Amino acid sequence: MKRTLFLLIALSVFSIQFSTAQTRTQIALLKYGGGGDWYANPTSLTNLIAFCNADAHMNLDPNYATVDVGSSEIFNYPFLHITGHGNVVFSSQEAQNLRNYLIGGGFLHIDDNYGLRDFIVPQMKKVFPELEFVELPFSHPIYHQKYDFPNGLPKIHEHDNKPPKGFGLIWEGRLVCFFTWECDLGDGWEDQDVHNDSQETRLKAFKMGENIVRYAFSN
Repeated sequence: MKRTLFLLIALSVFSIQFSTAQTRTQIALLKYGGGGDWYANPTSLTNLIAFCNADAHMNLDPNYATVDVGSSEIFNYPFLHITGHGNVVFSSQEAQNLRNYLIGGGFLHIDDNYGLRDFIVPQMKKVFPELEFVELPFSHPIYHQKYDFPNGLPKIHEHDNKPPKGFGLIWEGRLVCFFTWECDLGDGWEDQDVHNDSQETRLKAFKMGENIVRYAFSN
């Protein structure tokens, strides 16, 4: 299983560097239990994929997958995205499955769509009891891929008059989970008429999103 995941990630890097590659890499939205709206921002990943393909010549499948956190299918996708506002519950089996995926080479991006933090942090503690989320310094490579973000995450939507912060779970020196908080990147990826954000704001969100995908596929 882990070998398959490593091979998929290798294919992902290859397809990013060579847009003529035949195999398209698919990313996935993570579906979870507990009643929270895992399906929030339905147009965001589609638009992010389109931006990455057009701007960076990535060879991503234009259609993202939706996968249950406890399913073995998560090992088919090198990049998982999770979002929402409300409750999140991982069973022990789901937590173990996600742990195996992440230590086996996978990457998880958690985007707090306002209100998710209090629910997702305890569930990720089930996944990695020995780890704590740490705030990444502005010098971290995830902020300096194709696009430079010298002050860290861009602020897409205002909620509590707090600065956006990027937190990570680091397993044996590798960033396996990136948690974007007080930022609302996914809102910036949505269709323009959903939130009526300016083109400048949306472009910042897309550029940071591309940085995250690039980083995940190359580390």
